[in-house]
Amino acid sequence: MLPAQVMQQAQQEFLNWQNTGCSVMEMSHRSKEFIALAEKAEADLRELMHIPDNYKVLFCHGGGRGQFSAVPLNLLAAGSKADYIVSGSWSKAAAQEAANYGEVNTINVVEEVNGVKQVKDSRDWPLTSDAAYVHYCPNETVDGIEMFDIPETGGVPLIADMSSTILSREIDVSQFAMIYAGAQKNIGPSGLTIVIIEQSLLGQARKETPCIMNYQLIADNDSMYNTPPTYAWYLAGLVFQWLKEQGGVSAIQHNNQQKAELLYQYVDRSDFYRNGIISNNRSLMNIPFWLMDESLDSKFLSAAKEQGLVALKGHRSVGGMRASIYNAMPLEGVQTLVDFMKAFEQENS
Repeated sequence: MLPAQVMQQAQQEFLNWQNTGCSVMEMSHRSKEFIALAEKAEADLRELMHIPDNYKVLFCHGGGRGQFSAVPLNLLAAGSKADYIVSGSWSKAAAQEAANYGEVNTINVVEEVNGVKQVKDSRDWPLTSDAAYVHYCPNETVDGIEMFDIPETGGVPLIADMSSTILSREIDVSQFAMIYAGAQKNIGPSGLTIVIIEQSLLGQARKETPCIMNYQLIADNDSMYNTPPTYAWYLAGLVFQWLKEQGGVSAIQHNNQQKAELLYQYVDRSDFYRNGIISNNRSLMNIPFWLMDESLDSKFLSAAKEQGLVALKGHRSVGGMRASIYNAMPLEGVQTLVDFMKAFEQENS
């Protein structure tokens, strides 16, 4: 979900952006107008996330999966190895892709105790002291598992796939060597990927790294070595402005906690639904829940759609339902879902 205010502004500016007589998507990325737009978007993101000056912000192609390849190609030298923390579907996919380029130490950190999933204490993770980097995904969208504590790696560079958690809550960027995020959760439409990388990690790309995945080359050319996804960049800039108007990341974090608490509390009180994840690893962004009687799943989804509640079907690998409540989803939207769930429970108990 994108903020309605952003969508309305984009609609108003679609044919004639800032009296240029053309749409942003028709404009040259080398024009002074677009370069100013791009620079403002980066400045706003730096302000929102308090990004230190010794980090580069790159606006890239390829989505999160593109970074699954780009990270090892840039940072996993021949003969070295990397630790991949696996907590769900996306971190598992990242580890599998990285294994195509070098040695990967896969560390599974989710355990199930009495039917409840939880993440093992990071102090008990068997990390490799001489790893090139440690990679993890703080929020697993499919599984609804989130890690709020930043792992201690003993000085090994920490890399985070924050596609589904970036800008949802405050983080200390300086504790990460690199953060990357597909835009299509809390930043804007698909097609754009943000990379925030400490400058000391640049210049290590392997010879076979494609030019559009080479962090040094992207940085040297201000993310414009080739034509960037200009319209997605423009929309991301509008979202950054919207976030600042809401009070920044701290204000959005407060809203997100309220939304998640509302839905989790209802599920926990109900004998009709269940969640199955320990409280301190429950995602703020992606809340999976299952009906105790799974034969009612299709009926639930059909009735929800009639009420305007869509995209609730859980991932095929885990089943059930999943409510994705990213930044732009208002509290009223979550309340509407809870009200529907109550009514459905009463009708089908």
